[in-house]
This record gives sequence, C-alpha cells and structure tokens, in this order.
Amino acid sequence: MSARLNALEIPTVGKFVKHIVAAGKVIQESPLPLATQHLVTLRASQINGCGFCTDMHFKDAVAAGEDAVRLNLVATWREATLFTEAERAALELTEEGTRIADAAGGVPDEVWENAAKHYDEEQLGALVGIIALINAFNRLNVLVQQPAGSYQPGQFA
Repeated sequence: MSARLNALEIPTVGKFVKHIVAAGKVIQESPLPLATQHLVTLRASQINGCGFCTDMHFKDAVAAGEDAVRLNLVATWREATLFTEAERAALELTEEGTRIADAAGGVPDEVWENAAKHYDEEQLGALVGIIALINAFNRLNVLVQQPAGSYQPGQFA
C-alpha cells in the first residue's frame, strides 16, 4: 500500500504539516505529563482508524519508557486497572473530544469537570491542544491513506 500523495513533497501541505508539528512541540514542552500525552494520542488515533499515527504513537511511547501492556489496554481503558484517575479523565475527554460528531452538544460538562479535577488550567489547555492536534494529524493521514508499520521512533524529531 502506498499513500495517495506524499504530503511532504507538496509545498502547501508540507508547510501546513510543519506548522502543526511546531504546535506539537509547544504541547510536548507543556506541563501535561508525557505519559498522558502518549495515551491521548494513541487513543484518538485508534478511534479515528489512523494506522500510521497508532503505529507512531505506540512506538514513541515505548521508546519513552511507557509500558507496552498499558498501551495495549488503552482501547479498553475503562476495564483496565493500570491507569490513574487523572489518565482516565484525560482518556474520557479525548474520546468525547474526538467523537464530537457522535453527540450533539459536544463534550458533556461532567466530562470536562472530571478532567478539571485532575489538571490545572495550563494542563487542561495542553490537553485540549493535543486532542485537537492529533485529530488534525489523524484526518490528514487517513485522507491520504498513509500506510502504517514502517515508522521508527523519533523519525520526525
């Protein structure tokens, strides 16, 4: 399988990607815990069916020291006992923020309030940013059918 187009070779798309990568660096440098960032990007990518991003974020998380068992259980986080209450709140916000079209009215207040119990405003802002960012990357890669499996950790660093 090959991508429909090489996004990085098309000037407009290449510039767009560079800007969203720069936005990602802002989030990486935020006070939102790195483990939470990995869980969020992996879960949104799973929901959106983005094989490339699922592969990338799993491998990057493992390279950063995240436990592979926890990563394997992200899709079933509600039943798994390996996530903190804060991580659960972030995963719930990720799912609601990713599935906006599934629920008229957007993210329920109780989901936001639960996240706000565990994260300060700076961290919440970073959480909102990373959810929006990964959804943008997922959509780009799904649209162009970017193949999964060949990503190497740190490839785009």
